[in-house]
Amino acid sequence: MGAAPGHPLAHQEAAVNLINRYILRRFFQVFGLSLAAFVGLYLLVDFFEKVDNLLEQRVPLEIYFVYFAAKVPLIAVQIAPMAVLMGAFMTIGGLSRTSELTALWAGGVSLLRIAAPLLGTAGLISLLILLLSELLVPLSVRTTNEIWETRVHGRPAVMYKLDRLWLREGDHIINVRLVQPEEDRLQGVSLFRFDEEFRLVERIEAPETQHTGEAWEAPEIQHFRFSPGGGQLLSAERLSNTSLPLSRGPENFRSARIESEELNFRQLKQRAAVLRSEGYDPRRFTVDMHNRLATPFATLIMAFLGIPFALQKGRNSRVALGVALTVAIGFSYHMLHAVSMAMGYAGLLPPPAAAWSVNILFLLFGTWLLLAERMN
Repeated sequence: MGAAPGHPLAHQEAAVNLINRYILRRFFQVFGLSLAAFVGLYLLVDFFEKVDNLLEQRVPLEIYFVYFAAKVPLIAVQIAPMAVLMGAFMTIGGLSRTSELTALWAGGVSLLRIAAPLLGTAGLISLLILLLSELLVPLSVRTTNEIWETRVHGRPAVMYKLDRLWLREGDHIINVRLVQPEEDRLQGVSLFRFDEEFRLVERIEAPETQHTGEAWEAPEIQHFRFSPGGGQLLSAERLSNTSLPLSRGPENFRSARIESEELNFRQLKQRAAVLRSEGYDPRRFTVDMHNRLATPFATLIMAFLGIPFALQKGRNSRVALGVALTVAIGFSYHMLHAVSMAMGYAGLLPPPAAAWSVNILFLLFGTWLLLAERMN
């Protein structure tokens, strides 16, 4: 229960609520403008990079809007930490520049109390990003990839199940268990050849195949032939060092593989578990699974990091400085995160460490800056 009207605690509670609303209003003004500006700039650069392809293929105008509109959720999720950093920096910096921060301290309001609404809001934004990454982002990424591959480049549609990749090539249907694009390798390859009446006449099973620059070479395959009419097994033989009848190069499978952004956390976990149970290496999907949880909380860490930077700059916390600082920290974060993820994919870091290490590093850096500022 709250304090009775007229009680000193009631006045204090009302003052705290007023301060919180004032701080959050300033934060959301900067955050909203920053998010819109960053997303708009991202879309503008992406448009100029892709407009030649769109014009060459004479893509209808409505496809332009669908394609770039579908990219907004992914872009917003990626840009949100930078917008939160900008909002926290400019809010605290603005209070310091107008001496309002000094007045609040003089009135007995601690830095923790001032920062609490910013950090709480950043935490809620992190949870919202996590929710969007699970529900909306995979759908938007699948939409943009489908438009880009089929409508723009004219490549045949690819059918996915959660744990398999299906392609069609002439009278063959190709099933791939795992694509390893960095090594030009496919694992768990099955080729099915059908006649004109779609009856199975041939099946090839290759546990693993490597592209040598000219063809897909498999160390070992199982080759099955079936009668054209009845589908009865005619022969089954095991062959070594055989070239597979695949005309698609590694770049086709690289573009056809399922991107991690197209799967949510549950699907990534299920995919990794299935691959592990079948003896395949699930490392990439395990790293992406942990990253799906780690990435949204970069927003909270960026808010925490913006506060000591704003305190250090004080009255010099101008918009230009805020933009420069946001870009520099955002670039540093993404560069280090990309290196950490690459080390995770290569097996040099455990999956949880690859996903969370940069978050922990920036959290420690922000804590050090805050302690250093409090000691001055």
